[in-house]
Amino acid sequence: MRIINFIKNLYLGKRLFFILAVLIVLFLFSYWWHTLFSIALLGTFFLSVAFLFDVVLLFKNKEGINASRKLPEKFSNSDLNEVPLAIQSKYNFAIGISVIDEIPVQFQKRDFLKTGSVPSRGKTIINYQLRPLERGVYTFGRLNIYVNSTLNLARRRFTFGKDQEVKVYPSFIQMKKYAFLAIDNKLTQFGLKKIRRIGHTMEFEQIKEYVSGDDVRTINWKATAKRGELMINQFQDEKSQPVYSIIDASRVMKMPFNGLTLLDYAINSSLAFSNIALKKNDKTGLLTFSNTIHNHLAASSKKTHLNTILEVLYSISTNFLDSDFGRLYAEVKRKITHRSLLLLYTNFEHSSAMQRQLPYLKGLSQKHVLVVIFFENTELEVLITKKAQNTPEIYHKTIAQKIHYEKKLMVKELEKNGIQTVLTKPEDLTVNTINKYLEIKARGIL
Repeated sequence: MRIINFIKNLYLGKRLFFILAVLIVLFLFSYWWHTLFSIALLGTFFLSVAFLFDVVLLFKNKEGINASRKLPEKFSNSDLNEVPLAIQSKYNFAIGISVIDEIPVQFQKRDFLKTGSVPSRGKTIINYQLRPLERGVYTFGRLNIYVNSTLNLARRRFTFGKDQEVKVYPSFIQMKKYAFLAIDNKLTQFGLKKIRRIGHTMEFEQIKEYVSGDDVRTINWKATAKRGELMINQFQDEKSQPVYSIIDASRVMKMPFNGLTLLDYAINSSLAFSNIALKKNDKTGLLTFSNTIHNHLAASSKKTHLNTILEVLYSISTNFLDSDFGRLYAEVKRKITHRSLLLLYTNFEHSSAMQRQLPYLKGLSQKHVLVVIFFENTELEVLITKKAQNTPEIYHKTIAQKIHYEKKLMVKELEKNGIQTVLTKPEDLTVNTINKYLEIKARGIL
């Protein structure tokens, strides 16, 4: 068994092949120059001795190295996630290492290789990043490390670890990135607009001393007369307003952009938006549907509610069947009894598809503030901006322009029926959704 393991873990170094190639050339030329034969023979002897010495160096230490893969508790979908590999050498000399990690099959990466060196009895950490594009459980295989000495004639393979699993959740990295938006003085970063408030659709919070920059319209003259200094009324946004993210999980959301489906764009956006709404002290809820209602999470402002939303979003699965807006309308009418903000993530590629659902959308907007969020086809921009060179390209460009224009008409049709809209590129979905939410809050529409 030891001999079998020895053979399995012994690999030949690149330098050995290079020297062997030189010796073979010498043996060939020795046919004409006989003195080269002795040189080649002597070189073969020294190479054999050096190779055996290198093998002994690598294999005499039974443990050799220790290594481990430090996986995080979960990965963030569509983001770069760091995977650190910790390597500890027990050799009394510096070693070179080549690392092949058996990463999950979802990445379809077959050329993974990291190289480095470790000092005598030293440590090193090798970091690499992975960007998952779908939710679910990812399984890592074994960690293979090939060790060589400075001679680099032989290499010894070490294999560590059993299968490790990590769950890929909706983008909590994106959620954290936008979390600061609950602080008013940072709204303009990452493309978010700072929207002027219209009127006072806010709750009274307290009376405080006037400072430069405060709205003079909020001066409390009665308190000012009593204190002998300017005092103002301080307001805050109305709290505990119910806000729902409604995600269409039908086939219209299966279309991928940059490797990520529209469904996962919507899921990532819903998580980031829900976090912002909770920080604004609103109640957030979640509803997903396709041909039937999949999930319905009632709006709440509890501190633990965000984790509940995260778990529900993680577990969303669908067969991408046709959506039934009639079922959605019935579900909302029956279970969401208070006036709420409904953010509906869906997609309409043609106006006829939107017209079929318009009666249900109008019904939802009668009691609630409905925002229909759908997507621009960014891949058509290439066709629209590209100069047509022949008849087929003219045809393709015309069709692309027609589809693009039709999206604009859908926006006008929805707004004509009193329905708020967000037409966005997939990569700008989160920013534009939060902008719309802040606009509605500022204008007191809800």
